[in-house]
Amino acid sequence: MTPAPTTPPPQRLRVIQIFTVIIILFSFAATILLLFDPVRRAQLEELISSPIGLVVLFFLALISNATLILPVPGIALTALAATAANPLVVGIVAGSGQALGEMTGYLAGYSGQELLDNAPRYERMVNWMRRYGALTIFVLAVIPNPLFDVAGIVAGALRMPWWLYLLSAGAGKIIKNVAIAYAAASGMDWLLRLYGK
Repeated sequence: MTPAPTTPPPQRLRVIQIFTVIIILFSFAATILLLFDPVRRAQLEELISSPIGLVVLFFLALISNATLILPVPGIALTALAATAANPLVVGIVAGSGQALGEMTGYLAGYSGQELLDNAPRYERMVNWMRRYGALTIFVLAVIPNPLFDVAGIVAGALRMPWWLYLLSAGAGKIIKNVAIAYAAASGMDWLLRLYGK
Protein backbone atom coordinates (compact mmCIF):
# COMPACT_ATOMS: atom_id res chain seq x y z
CA MET A 1 0.00 0.00 0.00
CA THR A 2 1.23 3.48 -0.87
CA PRO A 3 2.05 5.63 2.16
CA ALA A 4 0.02 8.82 2.59
CA PRO A 5 1.78 11.86 1.13
CA THR A 6 3.34 14.24 3.63
CA THR A 7 1.75 17.66 4.02
CA PRO A 8 4.02 20.70 3.57
CA PRO A 9 4.20 23.36 6.32
CA PRO A 10 1.04 25.55 6.62
CA GLN A 11 2.87 28.78 5.69
CA ARG A 12 4.18 27.20 2.49
CA LEU A 13 0.72 25.91 1.61
CA ARG A 14 -0.83 29.36 2.16
CA VAL A 15 1.72 30.99 -0.17
CA ILE A 16 1.08 28.36 -2.84
CA GLN A 17 -2.70 28.80 -2.51
CA ILE A 18 -2.50 32.59 -2.88
CA PHE A 19 -0.07 32.33 -5.79
CA THR A 20 -2.34 29.79 -7.55
CA VAL A 21 -5.47 31.95 -7.19
CA ILE A 22 -3.64 35.02 -8.55
CA ILE A 23 -2.35 33.08 -11.56
CA ILE A 24 -5.80 31.64 -12.31
CA LEU A 25 -7.57 35.02 -12.15
CA PHE A 26 -4.92 36.81 -14.22
CA SER A 27 -4.84 34.02 -16.80
CA PHE A 28 -8.59 33.90 -17.26
CA ALA A 29 -8.90 37.67 -17.69
CA ALA A 30 -5.96 37.90 -20.10
CA THR A 31 -7.23 35.02 -22.24
CA ILE A 32 -10.73 36.48 -22.53
CA LEU A 33 -9.26 39.85 -23.45
CA LEU A 34 -6.93 38.44 -26.13
CA LEU A 35 -9.06 35.79 -27.81
CA PHE A 36 -12.63 37.04 -27.77
CA ASP A 37 -12.11 40.59 -29.03
CA PRO A 38 -11.93 40.61 -32.88
CA VAL A 39 -9.54 43.58 -32.98
CA ARG A 40 -7.16 42.02 -30.47
CA ARG A 41 -7.43 38.67 -32.25
CA ALA A 42 -6.33 40.33 -35.52
CA GLN A 43 -3.46 41.99 -33.67
CA LEU A 44 -2.57 38.60 -32.22
CA GLU A 45 -2.35 37.05 -35.69
CA GLU A 46 -0.06 39.86 -36.83
CA LEU A 47 2.07 39.54 -33.71
CA ILE A 48 2.51 35.77 -34.04
CA SER A 49 3.94 36.19 -37.52
CA SER A 50 6.43 38.82 -36.25
CA PRO A 51 10.02 38.07 -35.08
CA ILE A 52 8.97 37.85 -31.40
CA GLY A 53 5.83 35.88 -32.25
CA LEU A 54 7.00 32.57 -30.79
CA VAL A 55 7.84 34.16 -27.45
CA VAL A 56 4.38 35.71 -27.38
CA LEU A 57 2.83 32.37 -28.38
CA PHE A 58 4.62 30.62 -25.49
CA PHE A 59 3.26 33.07 -22.92
CA LEU A 60 -0.25 33.09 -24.40
CA ALA A 61 -0.29 29.28 -24.35
CA LEU A 62 0.90 29.36 -20.73
CA ILE A 63 -1.84 31.83 -19.81
CA SER A 64 -4.54 29.88 -21.67
CA ASN A 65 -3.76 26.71 -19.69
CA ALA A 66 -3.20 28.33 -16.33
CA THR A 67 -6.95 28.66 -15.84
CA LEU A 68 -8.17 25.91 -13.57
CA ILE A 69 -11.32 23.98 -14.56
CA LEU A 70 -12.54 26.92 -16.70
CA PRO A 71 -12.68 26.17 -20.45
CA VAL A 72 -10.17 28.41 -22.22
CA PRO A 73 -9.36 27.89 -25.91
CA GLY A 74 -5.64 27.07 -25.93
CA ILE A 75 -6.18 24.74 -28.90
CA ALA A 76 -7.74 27.61 -30.87
CA LEU A 77 -4.64 29.67 -30.19
CA THR A 78 -2.42 26.90 -31.59
CA ALA A 79 -4.58 26.57 -34.70
CA LEU A 80 -4.55 30.32 -35.23
CA ALA A 81 -0.77 30.54 -34.82
CA ALA A 82 -0.17 27.60 -37.18
CA THR A 83 -1.72 29.58 -40.03
CA ALA A 84 0.94 32.27 -39.58
CA ALA A 85 4.09 30.27 -38.67
CA ASN A 86 5.79 26.85 -39.02
CA PRO A 87 3.35 24.24 -37.59
CA LEU A 88 6.09 22.09 -36.00
CA VAL A 89 7.61 25.04 -34.17
CA VAL A 90 4.17 26.37 -33.22
CA GLY A 91 3.21 22.97 -31.77
CA ILE A 92 6.39 22.66 -29.72
CA VAL A 93 6.22 26.21 -28.38
CA ALA A 94 2.49 26.10 -27.63
CA GLY A 95 2.72 22.64 -26.04
CA SER A 96 5.59 23.74 -23.81
CA GLY A 97 3.72 26.85 -22.70
CA GLN A 98 0.54 24.89 -22.03
CA ALA A 99 2.40 22.31 -19.96
CA LEU A 100 3.92 25.03 -17.81
CA GLY A 101 0.48 26.66 -17.45
CA GLU A 102 -0.95 23.35 -16.24
CA MET A 103 1.22 23.66 -13.14
CA THR A 104 -1.65 25.66 -11.57
CA GLY A 105 -3.68 22.46 -11.17
CA TYR A 106 -0.67 20.66 -9.75
CA LEU A 107 -0.03 23.53 -7.31
CA ALA A 108 -3.69 23.60 -6.26
CA GLY A 109 -3.54 19.90 -5.42
CA TYR A 110 -0.14 20.20 -3.77
CA SER A 111 -1.35 23.07 -1.60
CA GLY A 112 -4.11 20.89 -0.20
CA GLN A 113 -7.07 22.72 -1.73
CA GLU A 114 -10.06 20.40 -1.66
CA LEU A 115 -11.74 21.39 -4.92
CA LEU A 116 -13.07 18.01 -6.06
CA ASP A 117 -12.67 15.58 -3.18
CA ASN A 118 -16.20 14.14 -3.23
CA ALA A 119 -16.64 13.82 -6.98
CA PRO A 120 -16.66 10.22 -8.35
CA ARG A 121 -14.36 11.19 -11.23
CA TYR A 122 -11.89 12.51 -8.66
CA GLU A 123 -11.82 9.12 -6.94
CA ARG A 124 -11.30 7.35 -10.29
CA MET A 125 -8.49 9.75 -11.10
CA VAL A 126 -6.83 9.06 -7.74
CA ASN A 127 -6.89 5.34 -8.55
CA TRP A 128 -5.46 5.91 -12.05
CA MET A 129 -2.74 8.18 -10.69
CA ARG A 130 -1.75 5.70 -8.00
CA ARG A 131 -1.57 2.86 -10.55
CA TYR A 132 -0.16 4.58 -13.62
CA GLY A 133 1.09 8.02 -12.49
CA ALA A 134 3.03 9.73 -15.29
CA LEU A 135 1.35 7.62 -17.98
CA THR A 136 -2.06 8.97 -16.89
CA ILE A 137 -0.80 12.54 -17.15
CA PHE A 138 0.73 11.88 -20.58
CA VAL A 139 -2.40 10.24 -22.04
CA LEU A 140 -4.73 12.94 -20.69
CA ALA A 141 -2.39 15.64 -22.06
CA VAL A 142 -2.46 14.13 -25.56
CA ILE A 143 -6.26 13.86 -25.72
CA PRO A 144 -8.24 17.13 -25.55
CA ASN A 145 -10.50 16.59 -22.54
CA PRO A 146 -11.76 18.34 -19.40
CA LEU A 147 -10.19 15.78 -17.03
CA PHE A 148 -6.64 17.09 -17.28
CA ASP A 149 -7.19 19.73 -14.59
CA VAL A 150 -8.51 17.02 -12.25
CA ALA A 151 -5.42 14.91 -13.02
CA GLY A 152 -3.17 17.86 -12.22
CA ILE A 153 -4.89 18.43 -8.89
CA VAL A 154 -4.60 14.73 -8.02
CA ALA A 155 -0.93 14.63 -9.08
CA GLY A 156 -0.19 17.53 -6.76
CA ALA A 157 -2.23 16.08 -3.90
CA LEU A 158 -0.38 12.75 -4.25
CA ARG A 159 2.95 14.63 -4.31
CA MET A 160 4.05 13.38 -7.72
CA PRO A 161 7.48 14.97 -8.31
CA TRP A 162 6.89 18.28 -10.08
CA TRP A 163 9.51 17.55 -12.75
CA LEU A 164 7.86 14.21 -13.62
CA TYR A 165 4.46 15.89 -13.85
CA LEU A 166 5.87 18.66 -16.07
CA LEU A 167 7.76 16.22 -18.30
CA SER A 168 4.71 13.96 -18.77
CA ALA A 169 2.37 16.87 -19.40
CA GLY A 170 4.89 18.53 -21.73
CA ALA A 171 5.35 15.44 -23.88
CA GLY A 172 1.60 14.97 -24.28
CA LYS A 173 0.83 18.64 -24.86
CA ILE A 174 3.58 18.98 -27.49
CA ILE A 175 2.34 15.93 -29.43
CA LYS A 176 -1.24 17.23 -29.31
CA ASN A 177 -0.30 20.76 -30.35
CA VAL A 178 1.94 19.63 -33.22
CA ALA A 179 -0.95 17.53 -34.57
CA ILE A 180 -3.40 20.43 -34.21
CA ALA A 181 -0.95 22.89 -35.79
CA TYR A 182 -0.40 20.67 -38.84
CA ALA A 183 -4.14 20.04 -39.18
CA ALA A 184 -4.89 23.77 -39.00
CA ALA A 185 -2.11 24.69 -41.45
CA SER A 186 -3.21 21.99 -43.92
CA GLY A 187 -6.83 23.03 -43.64
CA MET A 188 -6.00 26.67 -44.27
CA ASP A 189 -3.85 25.79 -47.30
CA TRP A 190 -6.67 23.65 -48.67
CA LEU A 191 -9.21 26.43 -48.12
CA LEU A 192 -7.00 29.03 -49.83
CA ARG A 193 -6.49 26.72 -52.83
CA LEU A 194 -10.23 26.13 -53.01
CA TYR A 195 -10.89 29.85 -53.34
CA GLY A 196 -7.95 30.38 -55.71
CA LYS A 197 -5.90 32.63 -53.43
